[in-house]
Amino acid sequence: MNRCVVDTNVPIVANGRPDPSDPRPPSVACREAAVTFLRELVSAGTILVDTAGEVLTEYRRYLNPHGQPGVGDRFYLTILMSLPARVERVDLPRRSDGQYVDLPQPIIDAGFDPSDRKFAALAAKEGAPVYNATDSDWIEQAEVLAAEGVEVAHLCGCDQEAWFA
Repeated sequence: MNRCVVDTNVPIVANGRPDPSDPRPPSVACREAAVTFLRELVSAGTILVDTAGEVLTEYRRYLNPHGQPGVGDRFYLTILMSLPARVERVDLPRRSDGQYVDLPQPIIDAGFDPSDRKFAALAAKEGAPVYNATDSDWIEQAEVLAAEGVEVAHLCGCDQEAWFA
């Protein structure tokens, strides 16, 4: 497994909790996909986060830093332990208007979710895929993201009804 960016919804779904943007619990298949992915990533991949800590701040809102009780919480603990073989910190400078230097302007112009821009900027800068479970923004903006070279892997597929129990 290679380097990648992980949207917060992936460890949330792995924990069996609903994505903050939708109150429905994840389907069993979606949760299994998130759990399998995070286990493989923690054992053989590299997780990209920003040096300013914006990704970690978002993870902190939804995940338990003690690594329990879910697989998503364990993923977060791995990042906090900063295992050099598993976590890579990347500088994401901002422009004077507050936008990320490395986030292509067409993504901003398309109205891409401001809370997900840090993930898209990391992916654009590093040429790494973003992994998504149940955040529809990545599907709704798929065309502009792809046109700007941001690859998105949908762990639960693109059928939003299949995402939820």
